[in-house]
Order: sequence, then C-alpha cells, then structure tokens
Amino acid sequence: MARVVVFGAYGHTGRFVVAGLRERGFVPVLSGRDAGKLDAMARESGLEARPASVDDPASLDRALAGAAAVVNSAGPFAATAAPVVEAALRAGIPYVDVAAEIEANLDTFARFADRARAAGAMVVPAMAFYGGLGDLLVTAAMGDWTAADEAHVAYGLSGWHPTPGTRAAGAVSHRRRDGRRVRYANGRLEYRDDAPPALKWEFPEPMGIRPVIGEFTMADVVTVPSHLPIPEVRTYMTVEAARDLSDPETPAPAASDELGRSDQTFVVDVVVRAGGEERRAVASGRDIYAVTAPLVVEAVDRILTGRTRAVGVVSAGEVFDAPGFLRALSPHISVRGSALGGQEA
Repeated sequence: MARVVVFGAYGHTGRFVVAGLRERGFVPVLSGRDAGKLDAMARESGLEARPASVDDPASLDRALAGAAAVVNSAGPFAATAAPVVEAALRAGIPYVDVAAEIEANLDTFARFADRARAAGAMVVPAMAFYGGLGDLLVTAAMGDWTAADEAHVAYGLSGWHPTPGTRAAGAVSHRRRDGRRVRYANGRLEYRDDAPPALKWEFPEPMGIRPVIGEFTMADVVTVPSHLPIPEVRTYMTVEAARDLSDPETPAPAASDELGRSDQTFVVDVVVRAGGEERRAVASGRDIYAVTAPLVVEAVDRILTGRTRAVGVVSAGEVFDAPGFLRALSPHISVRGSALGGQEA
C-alpha cells in the first residue's frame, strides 16, 4: 500500500483528504507544522506523524522519505506551496495541492514549469473544488473543440461558511493585489479597482435564476487558460455565498453527518461558447471542503497508476481524462452534460 504524505493533515480539508486516502487503500502519513495537533491526530487515527516546517527543508525531506506522493492541504499556499514542491522534487515524487489562491497557483506554474517538465515530474496545483473541478468541467464540455471563445463557471452555493484557512488565504491574496479585484479577459489577467458587475445566472433546476456577483474570480482563471486557448474565462458566485464569505461573523462549517460534512450544497454550472455554439456541464454535491477529498484522492490514484497525459506543472484538465475523471467522482459529485460521455483514457 502506497504511503501518501498529507501536509496540513490536521486542518479542516486535510482531515477529509486523510479519510479519503484511507478509504481508497492508501496509507496517509500525517505532516504539518503543529507537532501537538499531529500527535493528537496520530493517537486518534493510529497513523504515523512526521512534523515538518516550510522553513526547515530538512524536516520536509524527512517527512517525505519513502512516500509515493505528497498532498499539500496547508494554506496559505503563498507560504507553503513552493517549499513543499521543492521537497517533492528532491524526493522525486508527485505533488498535489488544494490551493484556491490565484496568485499562489500562478507562482507554482511560473516557478516550477520548466524544472518539473525537465525532470519528468508531476506537480498538480489547485486539485480542489476551486480550480480543479471547474477545469475538469470546462475541459469535458469542450469535447472535440480545440479552442473556444469564452468559458463561464458559475458557483451556486447555498451558503459559504469559510474555514480559518480560507480566511487566512483570502487575506494574503487581498494584500498581494493591493485590494484590487482580478478577472481573466483578452487572454490575460486584469487587475481592476471598479466594483464587479451584479448579474443574474440561470442555474439548472431546482436552483433556478439567482443573483450572482460577476467576475468573482477563482482559481479557474489559472487552471483553465494554462492548457486551453480560451481568451475569456469568467467565474461567478451566488450573492448569498459571497455575503457569507465577506462577513467576519460567519462561523466555520459545522458537521451535520457522520462523515463530518456540513449541510451546505453546491451547483457548479459551466458554459463554454465557440463560434455561436454552446456546450454545458454541471456538477452538484454537498460541502465544498469535503468534496475536495475525492478530487485529490482520484488524482493521486491516477498519477500513481500512470493514468496521466502530461508531466510538469499541470492542471487537472490537462493531465487527466476529464470525462472519465468526472464519472469516477460518483457518488461524491453528480455530473451531467452532453460532453461527459467520452471513453476512459
């Protein structure tokens, strides 16, 4: 059974990742900066704990020794991604993270693309609800198209109870942008000082038409353009969820079932347009943090079994067979759309 190090294992998303890996037959190795939390989780789970710090490369090397892969679930990724990628490259093992930070993902592509490709290494950033799932849906919706004019990813969340990690990562991104917002248009990122547009989006039933914040930009603007020639990539967020995120009084997610999931639900509605034609793919499920785990675990399994299409720093839609990957996520995520019937690679 392959050992997979989970850096940030005791965090909210990290715990879901650890549980998901165990369910699929992997042996998670618990790692992170807080030795006390690691010890407590190790006693509770019976798993091995290896404390490590991003400021101590030797500790990261010890943590990754003998592992088949590493999953980084410890944000803010502006601080953790590069040191853990470096350690993975030294260890010669694949790296996967769940970063939703636009700037951190851009840094990973810019800093490691050439080195990872030259080494034949696999570095997969944003393998999560934001970034990875949208990229898979856009790629699947494209089908046999080799290019498109625009891609739209609309997030219909019943609410958003952010974790402390989400809040910390958002604060880092806000500072890096000097408070500006960002969008992807005309084939590049644009930083703007004006307010985002207020729009309505017609989600599939039963959600229906909802007010959304247009250009509520998420990591999809990094993952999708990294391998698909689409000059306009826009993301949208339901007003209720955006309001929850911006309210400092919104509590963290609370478990409402035996798996630890919250009762929050989501619909991700993707529309891709080219030359007057339109294609659509839709995913729905429960708990945006919990659903990151099956995305990560499926990615790790496919990497370690050689079901990949590229090396280097690669997004989900580039390295995996998108329709097959999405089908494999059942029963965690329900996916529908005319472009999802392709054969498994």
